[in-house]
Amino acid sequence: MRVSLRGAGVVLGLLAGLVPVTSARAAGPTWAEPLPLERHFDNRAVSADDRPGEADFDGSGASLSAQDLAAAGWTPGRALTVQGARLTWPERQAGEPDNVRAAGQDVRVGGRGDALAFLVAGTAGEQVSGTGTVAYADGSRSPYRLTASDWRGGPLATKAVAPHINTPDGQLTERARLYVVTVPLLPGRRVVSVRLPHARDLHVFALSVRALTSGWTGSWAAATSGYAAVGPWSDRTLRLVVHTSAGGPRVRLRFDNTFASGPVRIGGATVAVQAEGASARDLPVALSFRGAAGVEIPAGAQAFSDPLDFSVPADTSLLVSFHLPETVAAAPLHRLAAQRSYVSEPGDHTADGSPAAYTSVLTSWPLLTGVDVGGGPGSVVLLGDSITDGDRSTVDANRRWPNALATRLLNQDAVPPYGVLNQGISANRVVTDRYPGDGVSTDTGGVSALNRFDRDVLAQTSARTAVVFEGVNDVRWGASAEQVITGLRELAARGHARGLRMLAATILPCEGEARCTAAVDAERAAVNTWIRESGAFDAVLDFDGVVRDPGRPARMLPEYDSGDHLHPGDAGLAALAESVDLELL
Repeated sequence: MRVSLRGAGVVLGLLAGLVPVTSARAAGPTWAEPLPLERHFDNRAVSADDRPGEADFDGSGASLSAQDLAAAGWTPGRALTVQGARLTWPERQAGEPDNVRAAGQDVRVGGRGDALAFLVAGTAGEQVSGTGTVAYADGSRSPYRLTASDWRGGPLATKAVAPHINTPDGQLTERARLYVVTVPLLPGRRVVSVRLPHARDLHVFALSVRALTSGWTGSWAAATSGYAAVGPWSDRTLRLVVHTSAGGPRVRLRFDNTFASGPVRIGGATVAVQAEGASARDLPVALSFRGAAGVEIPAGAQAFSDPLDFSVPADTSLLVSFHLPETVAAAPLHRLAAQRSYVSEPGDHTADGSPAAYTSVLTSWPLLTGVDVGGGPGSVVLLGDSITDGDRSTVDANRRWPNALATRLLNQDAVPPYGVLNQGISANRVVTDRYPGDGVSTDTGGVSALNRFDRDVLAQTSARTAVVFEGVNDVRWGASAEQVITGLRELAARGHARGLRMLAATILPCEGEARCTAAVDAERAAVNTWIRESGAFDAVLDFDGVVRDPGRPARMLPEYDSGDHLHPGDAGLAALAESVDLELL
């Protein structure tokens, strides 16, 4: 069952960090000869801890700790991959100019891609933003709006790294924030330069064109839900079990060190098709990272393995094994895997086909966030909470509704067999962060859909359509329908501004669960009415209508209820997937 609506069309107004781009031939003010960004550096942001006076980032004498940045893996001249964009931390020593205050400078930058990525921070005490212009090789231009959160008061939930703050009076316990922000580019055109905004309290450390992910389809993904204590693991191999959607002749993996304060080293990694448990069907095949067997991933960054000729079957479980040679006591992870994975006895057991060394069971997915396959038609991203995550589905059976949707796509020929990327996080909300965004925490409900949208949707491999299926946790914990609607409207607009097809699913009924009072149901119903009638999304999946009891519309049908009245069981999840009109994707 579904309701189809016409899309919202052109997004009006300038959103934070986003603007719908339009082409225009060169006109207006004459452009200066563009220079590399480092030639524009006019501000000192980083100081050594024993010489805090050598930098003054914000005009008050405060600066970033060089020692903290180095400890995080952010060393001068190092290339870092964040949100799929490769950015270089300025090759400057502490006390040297290392960033530019945006004042309309023309910066030389080249490449084709889907977005322009900036490493930025604001020093105004609040968000600071301004408009700039991208110039292309064919003479066209496109505008963008760049928004930087404040380096001391902005959200930790979206920061890339957070060193301590140095002052002339000593180091503060307070943590700074640096952010990676992306803005859209005109498709298919080669960038030659960028004019920065006029916003003197907006500081730019690096920028680059995020390359397109053409030639790849996202087959599996998991969203980082928090940063939690683990193990500790020292000289151990993790063997994670993940289930593909699309298949292909090549594979690459993505590891994310999201929310971390220090780097993590992967000594080596392999991939194999699962036979059973931790046993591989054939001997695992080694992966490489820029030609090396392993990789160190700086805090807040990610690493992609090199493309590997390896036939990845569709709708099949893989074993992804990686060795952690150093002690790991906390790690970014996806907590609710609904899947058993494995931890080895000491040693590098990545090449083992046998399960003998894997003596411990793991029920989360640490560090690994993506499996891409070569070729394919692109991916559909499902942004959701525990119902999408698979809470109450049968463990090890891959009966989450995204799995059932992927199987349907593979067993038809009316539309392409898109990859399906499950970005559900149990306990997640649209407008409120659960995980605070920094440090070790027992709360693994993730940061809000608004704060993770760029990472978990816009930066996903070959994303073409996104489905937003969230809101029940917001209203259950006191958010108003108006607050949820405002958040959903922003998500739709941000996706449309990047050229994504945006769908929304109505919120399921949950009468009988302790927090699902009549007042909560009224808020839920108001959100659903808006979803169905607003036209903010390109189409609506009426999941509420699929599972509700016609005689008691605030309650789920018993045959679909897992027993807790909030989460559908296997039958209910299958019904959700079966109800999707595949042509809407």
